[in-house]
Amino acid sequence: MGMLAGELLRLELPQSNKRLFVFVETDGCFADGVSVASGCTLGHRTLRLMDYGKVAATFVDTETETSLRIWPHPGARTRALDYMPDAKTHWHAQLDAYQIMPYDELYRWQPVKLTVPLKQIISRPGIRVSCAHCGEEILNGREVVIDGETLCLSCSGEHYFQAAVTV
Repeated sequence: MGMLAGELLRLELPQSNKRLFVFVETDGCFADGVSVASGCTLGHRTLRLMDYGKVAATFVDTETETSLRIWPHPGARTRALDYMPDAKTHWHAQLDAYQIMPYDELYRWQPVKLTVPLKQIISRPGIRVSCAHCGEEILNGREVVIDGETLCLSCSGEHYFQAAVTV
């Protein structure tokens, strides 16, 4: 997908700058593969996980803000067997066929528009504030202000965890 995105967006990949931004829709080896092919990483803040449980990714050219979403062609697995009928297993057929199948047999893609401005997603690197309730540092503009208080998302009521023991 990363290589196809590079061709469609006319970008040289893997990138060495931060021109490409990618949203992956699942974690695991898929996200690693997109990262290697595109050069986008969590550490460089050019890769974001949107856990929809789908093998799909949206690639954004940060200069033009052109965005496209790519996902597997529904018939790619079956078509791989046509390319490699003598493969030992379906997995081996897919492994070998995916290396030679044309993009239009492997993937589907479409231009998309982001629902949140890219500048808001990338935020403000280097900005640091402290939460008025827990005192923890909040990076990159991820704080919220409620009734004049600067809060982290957890203290504002948006949780992905709950403390098991009070510290």
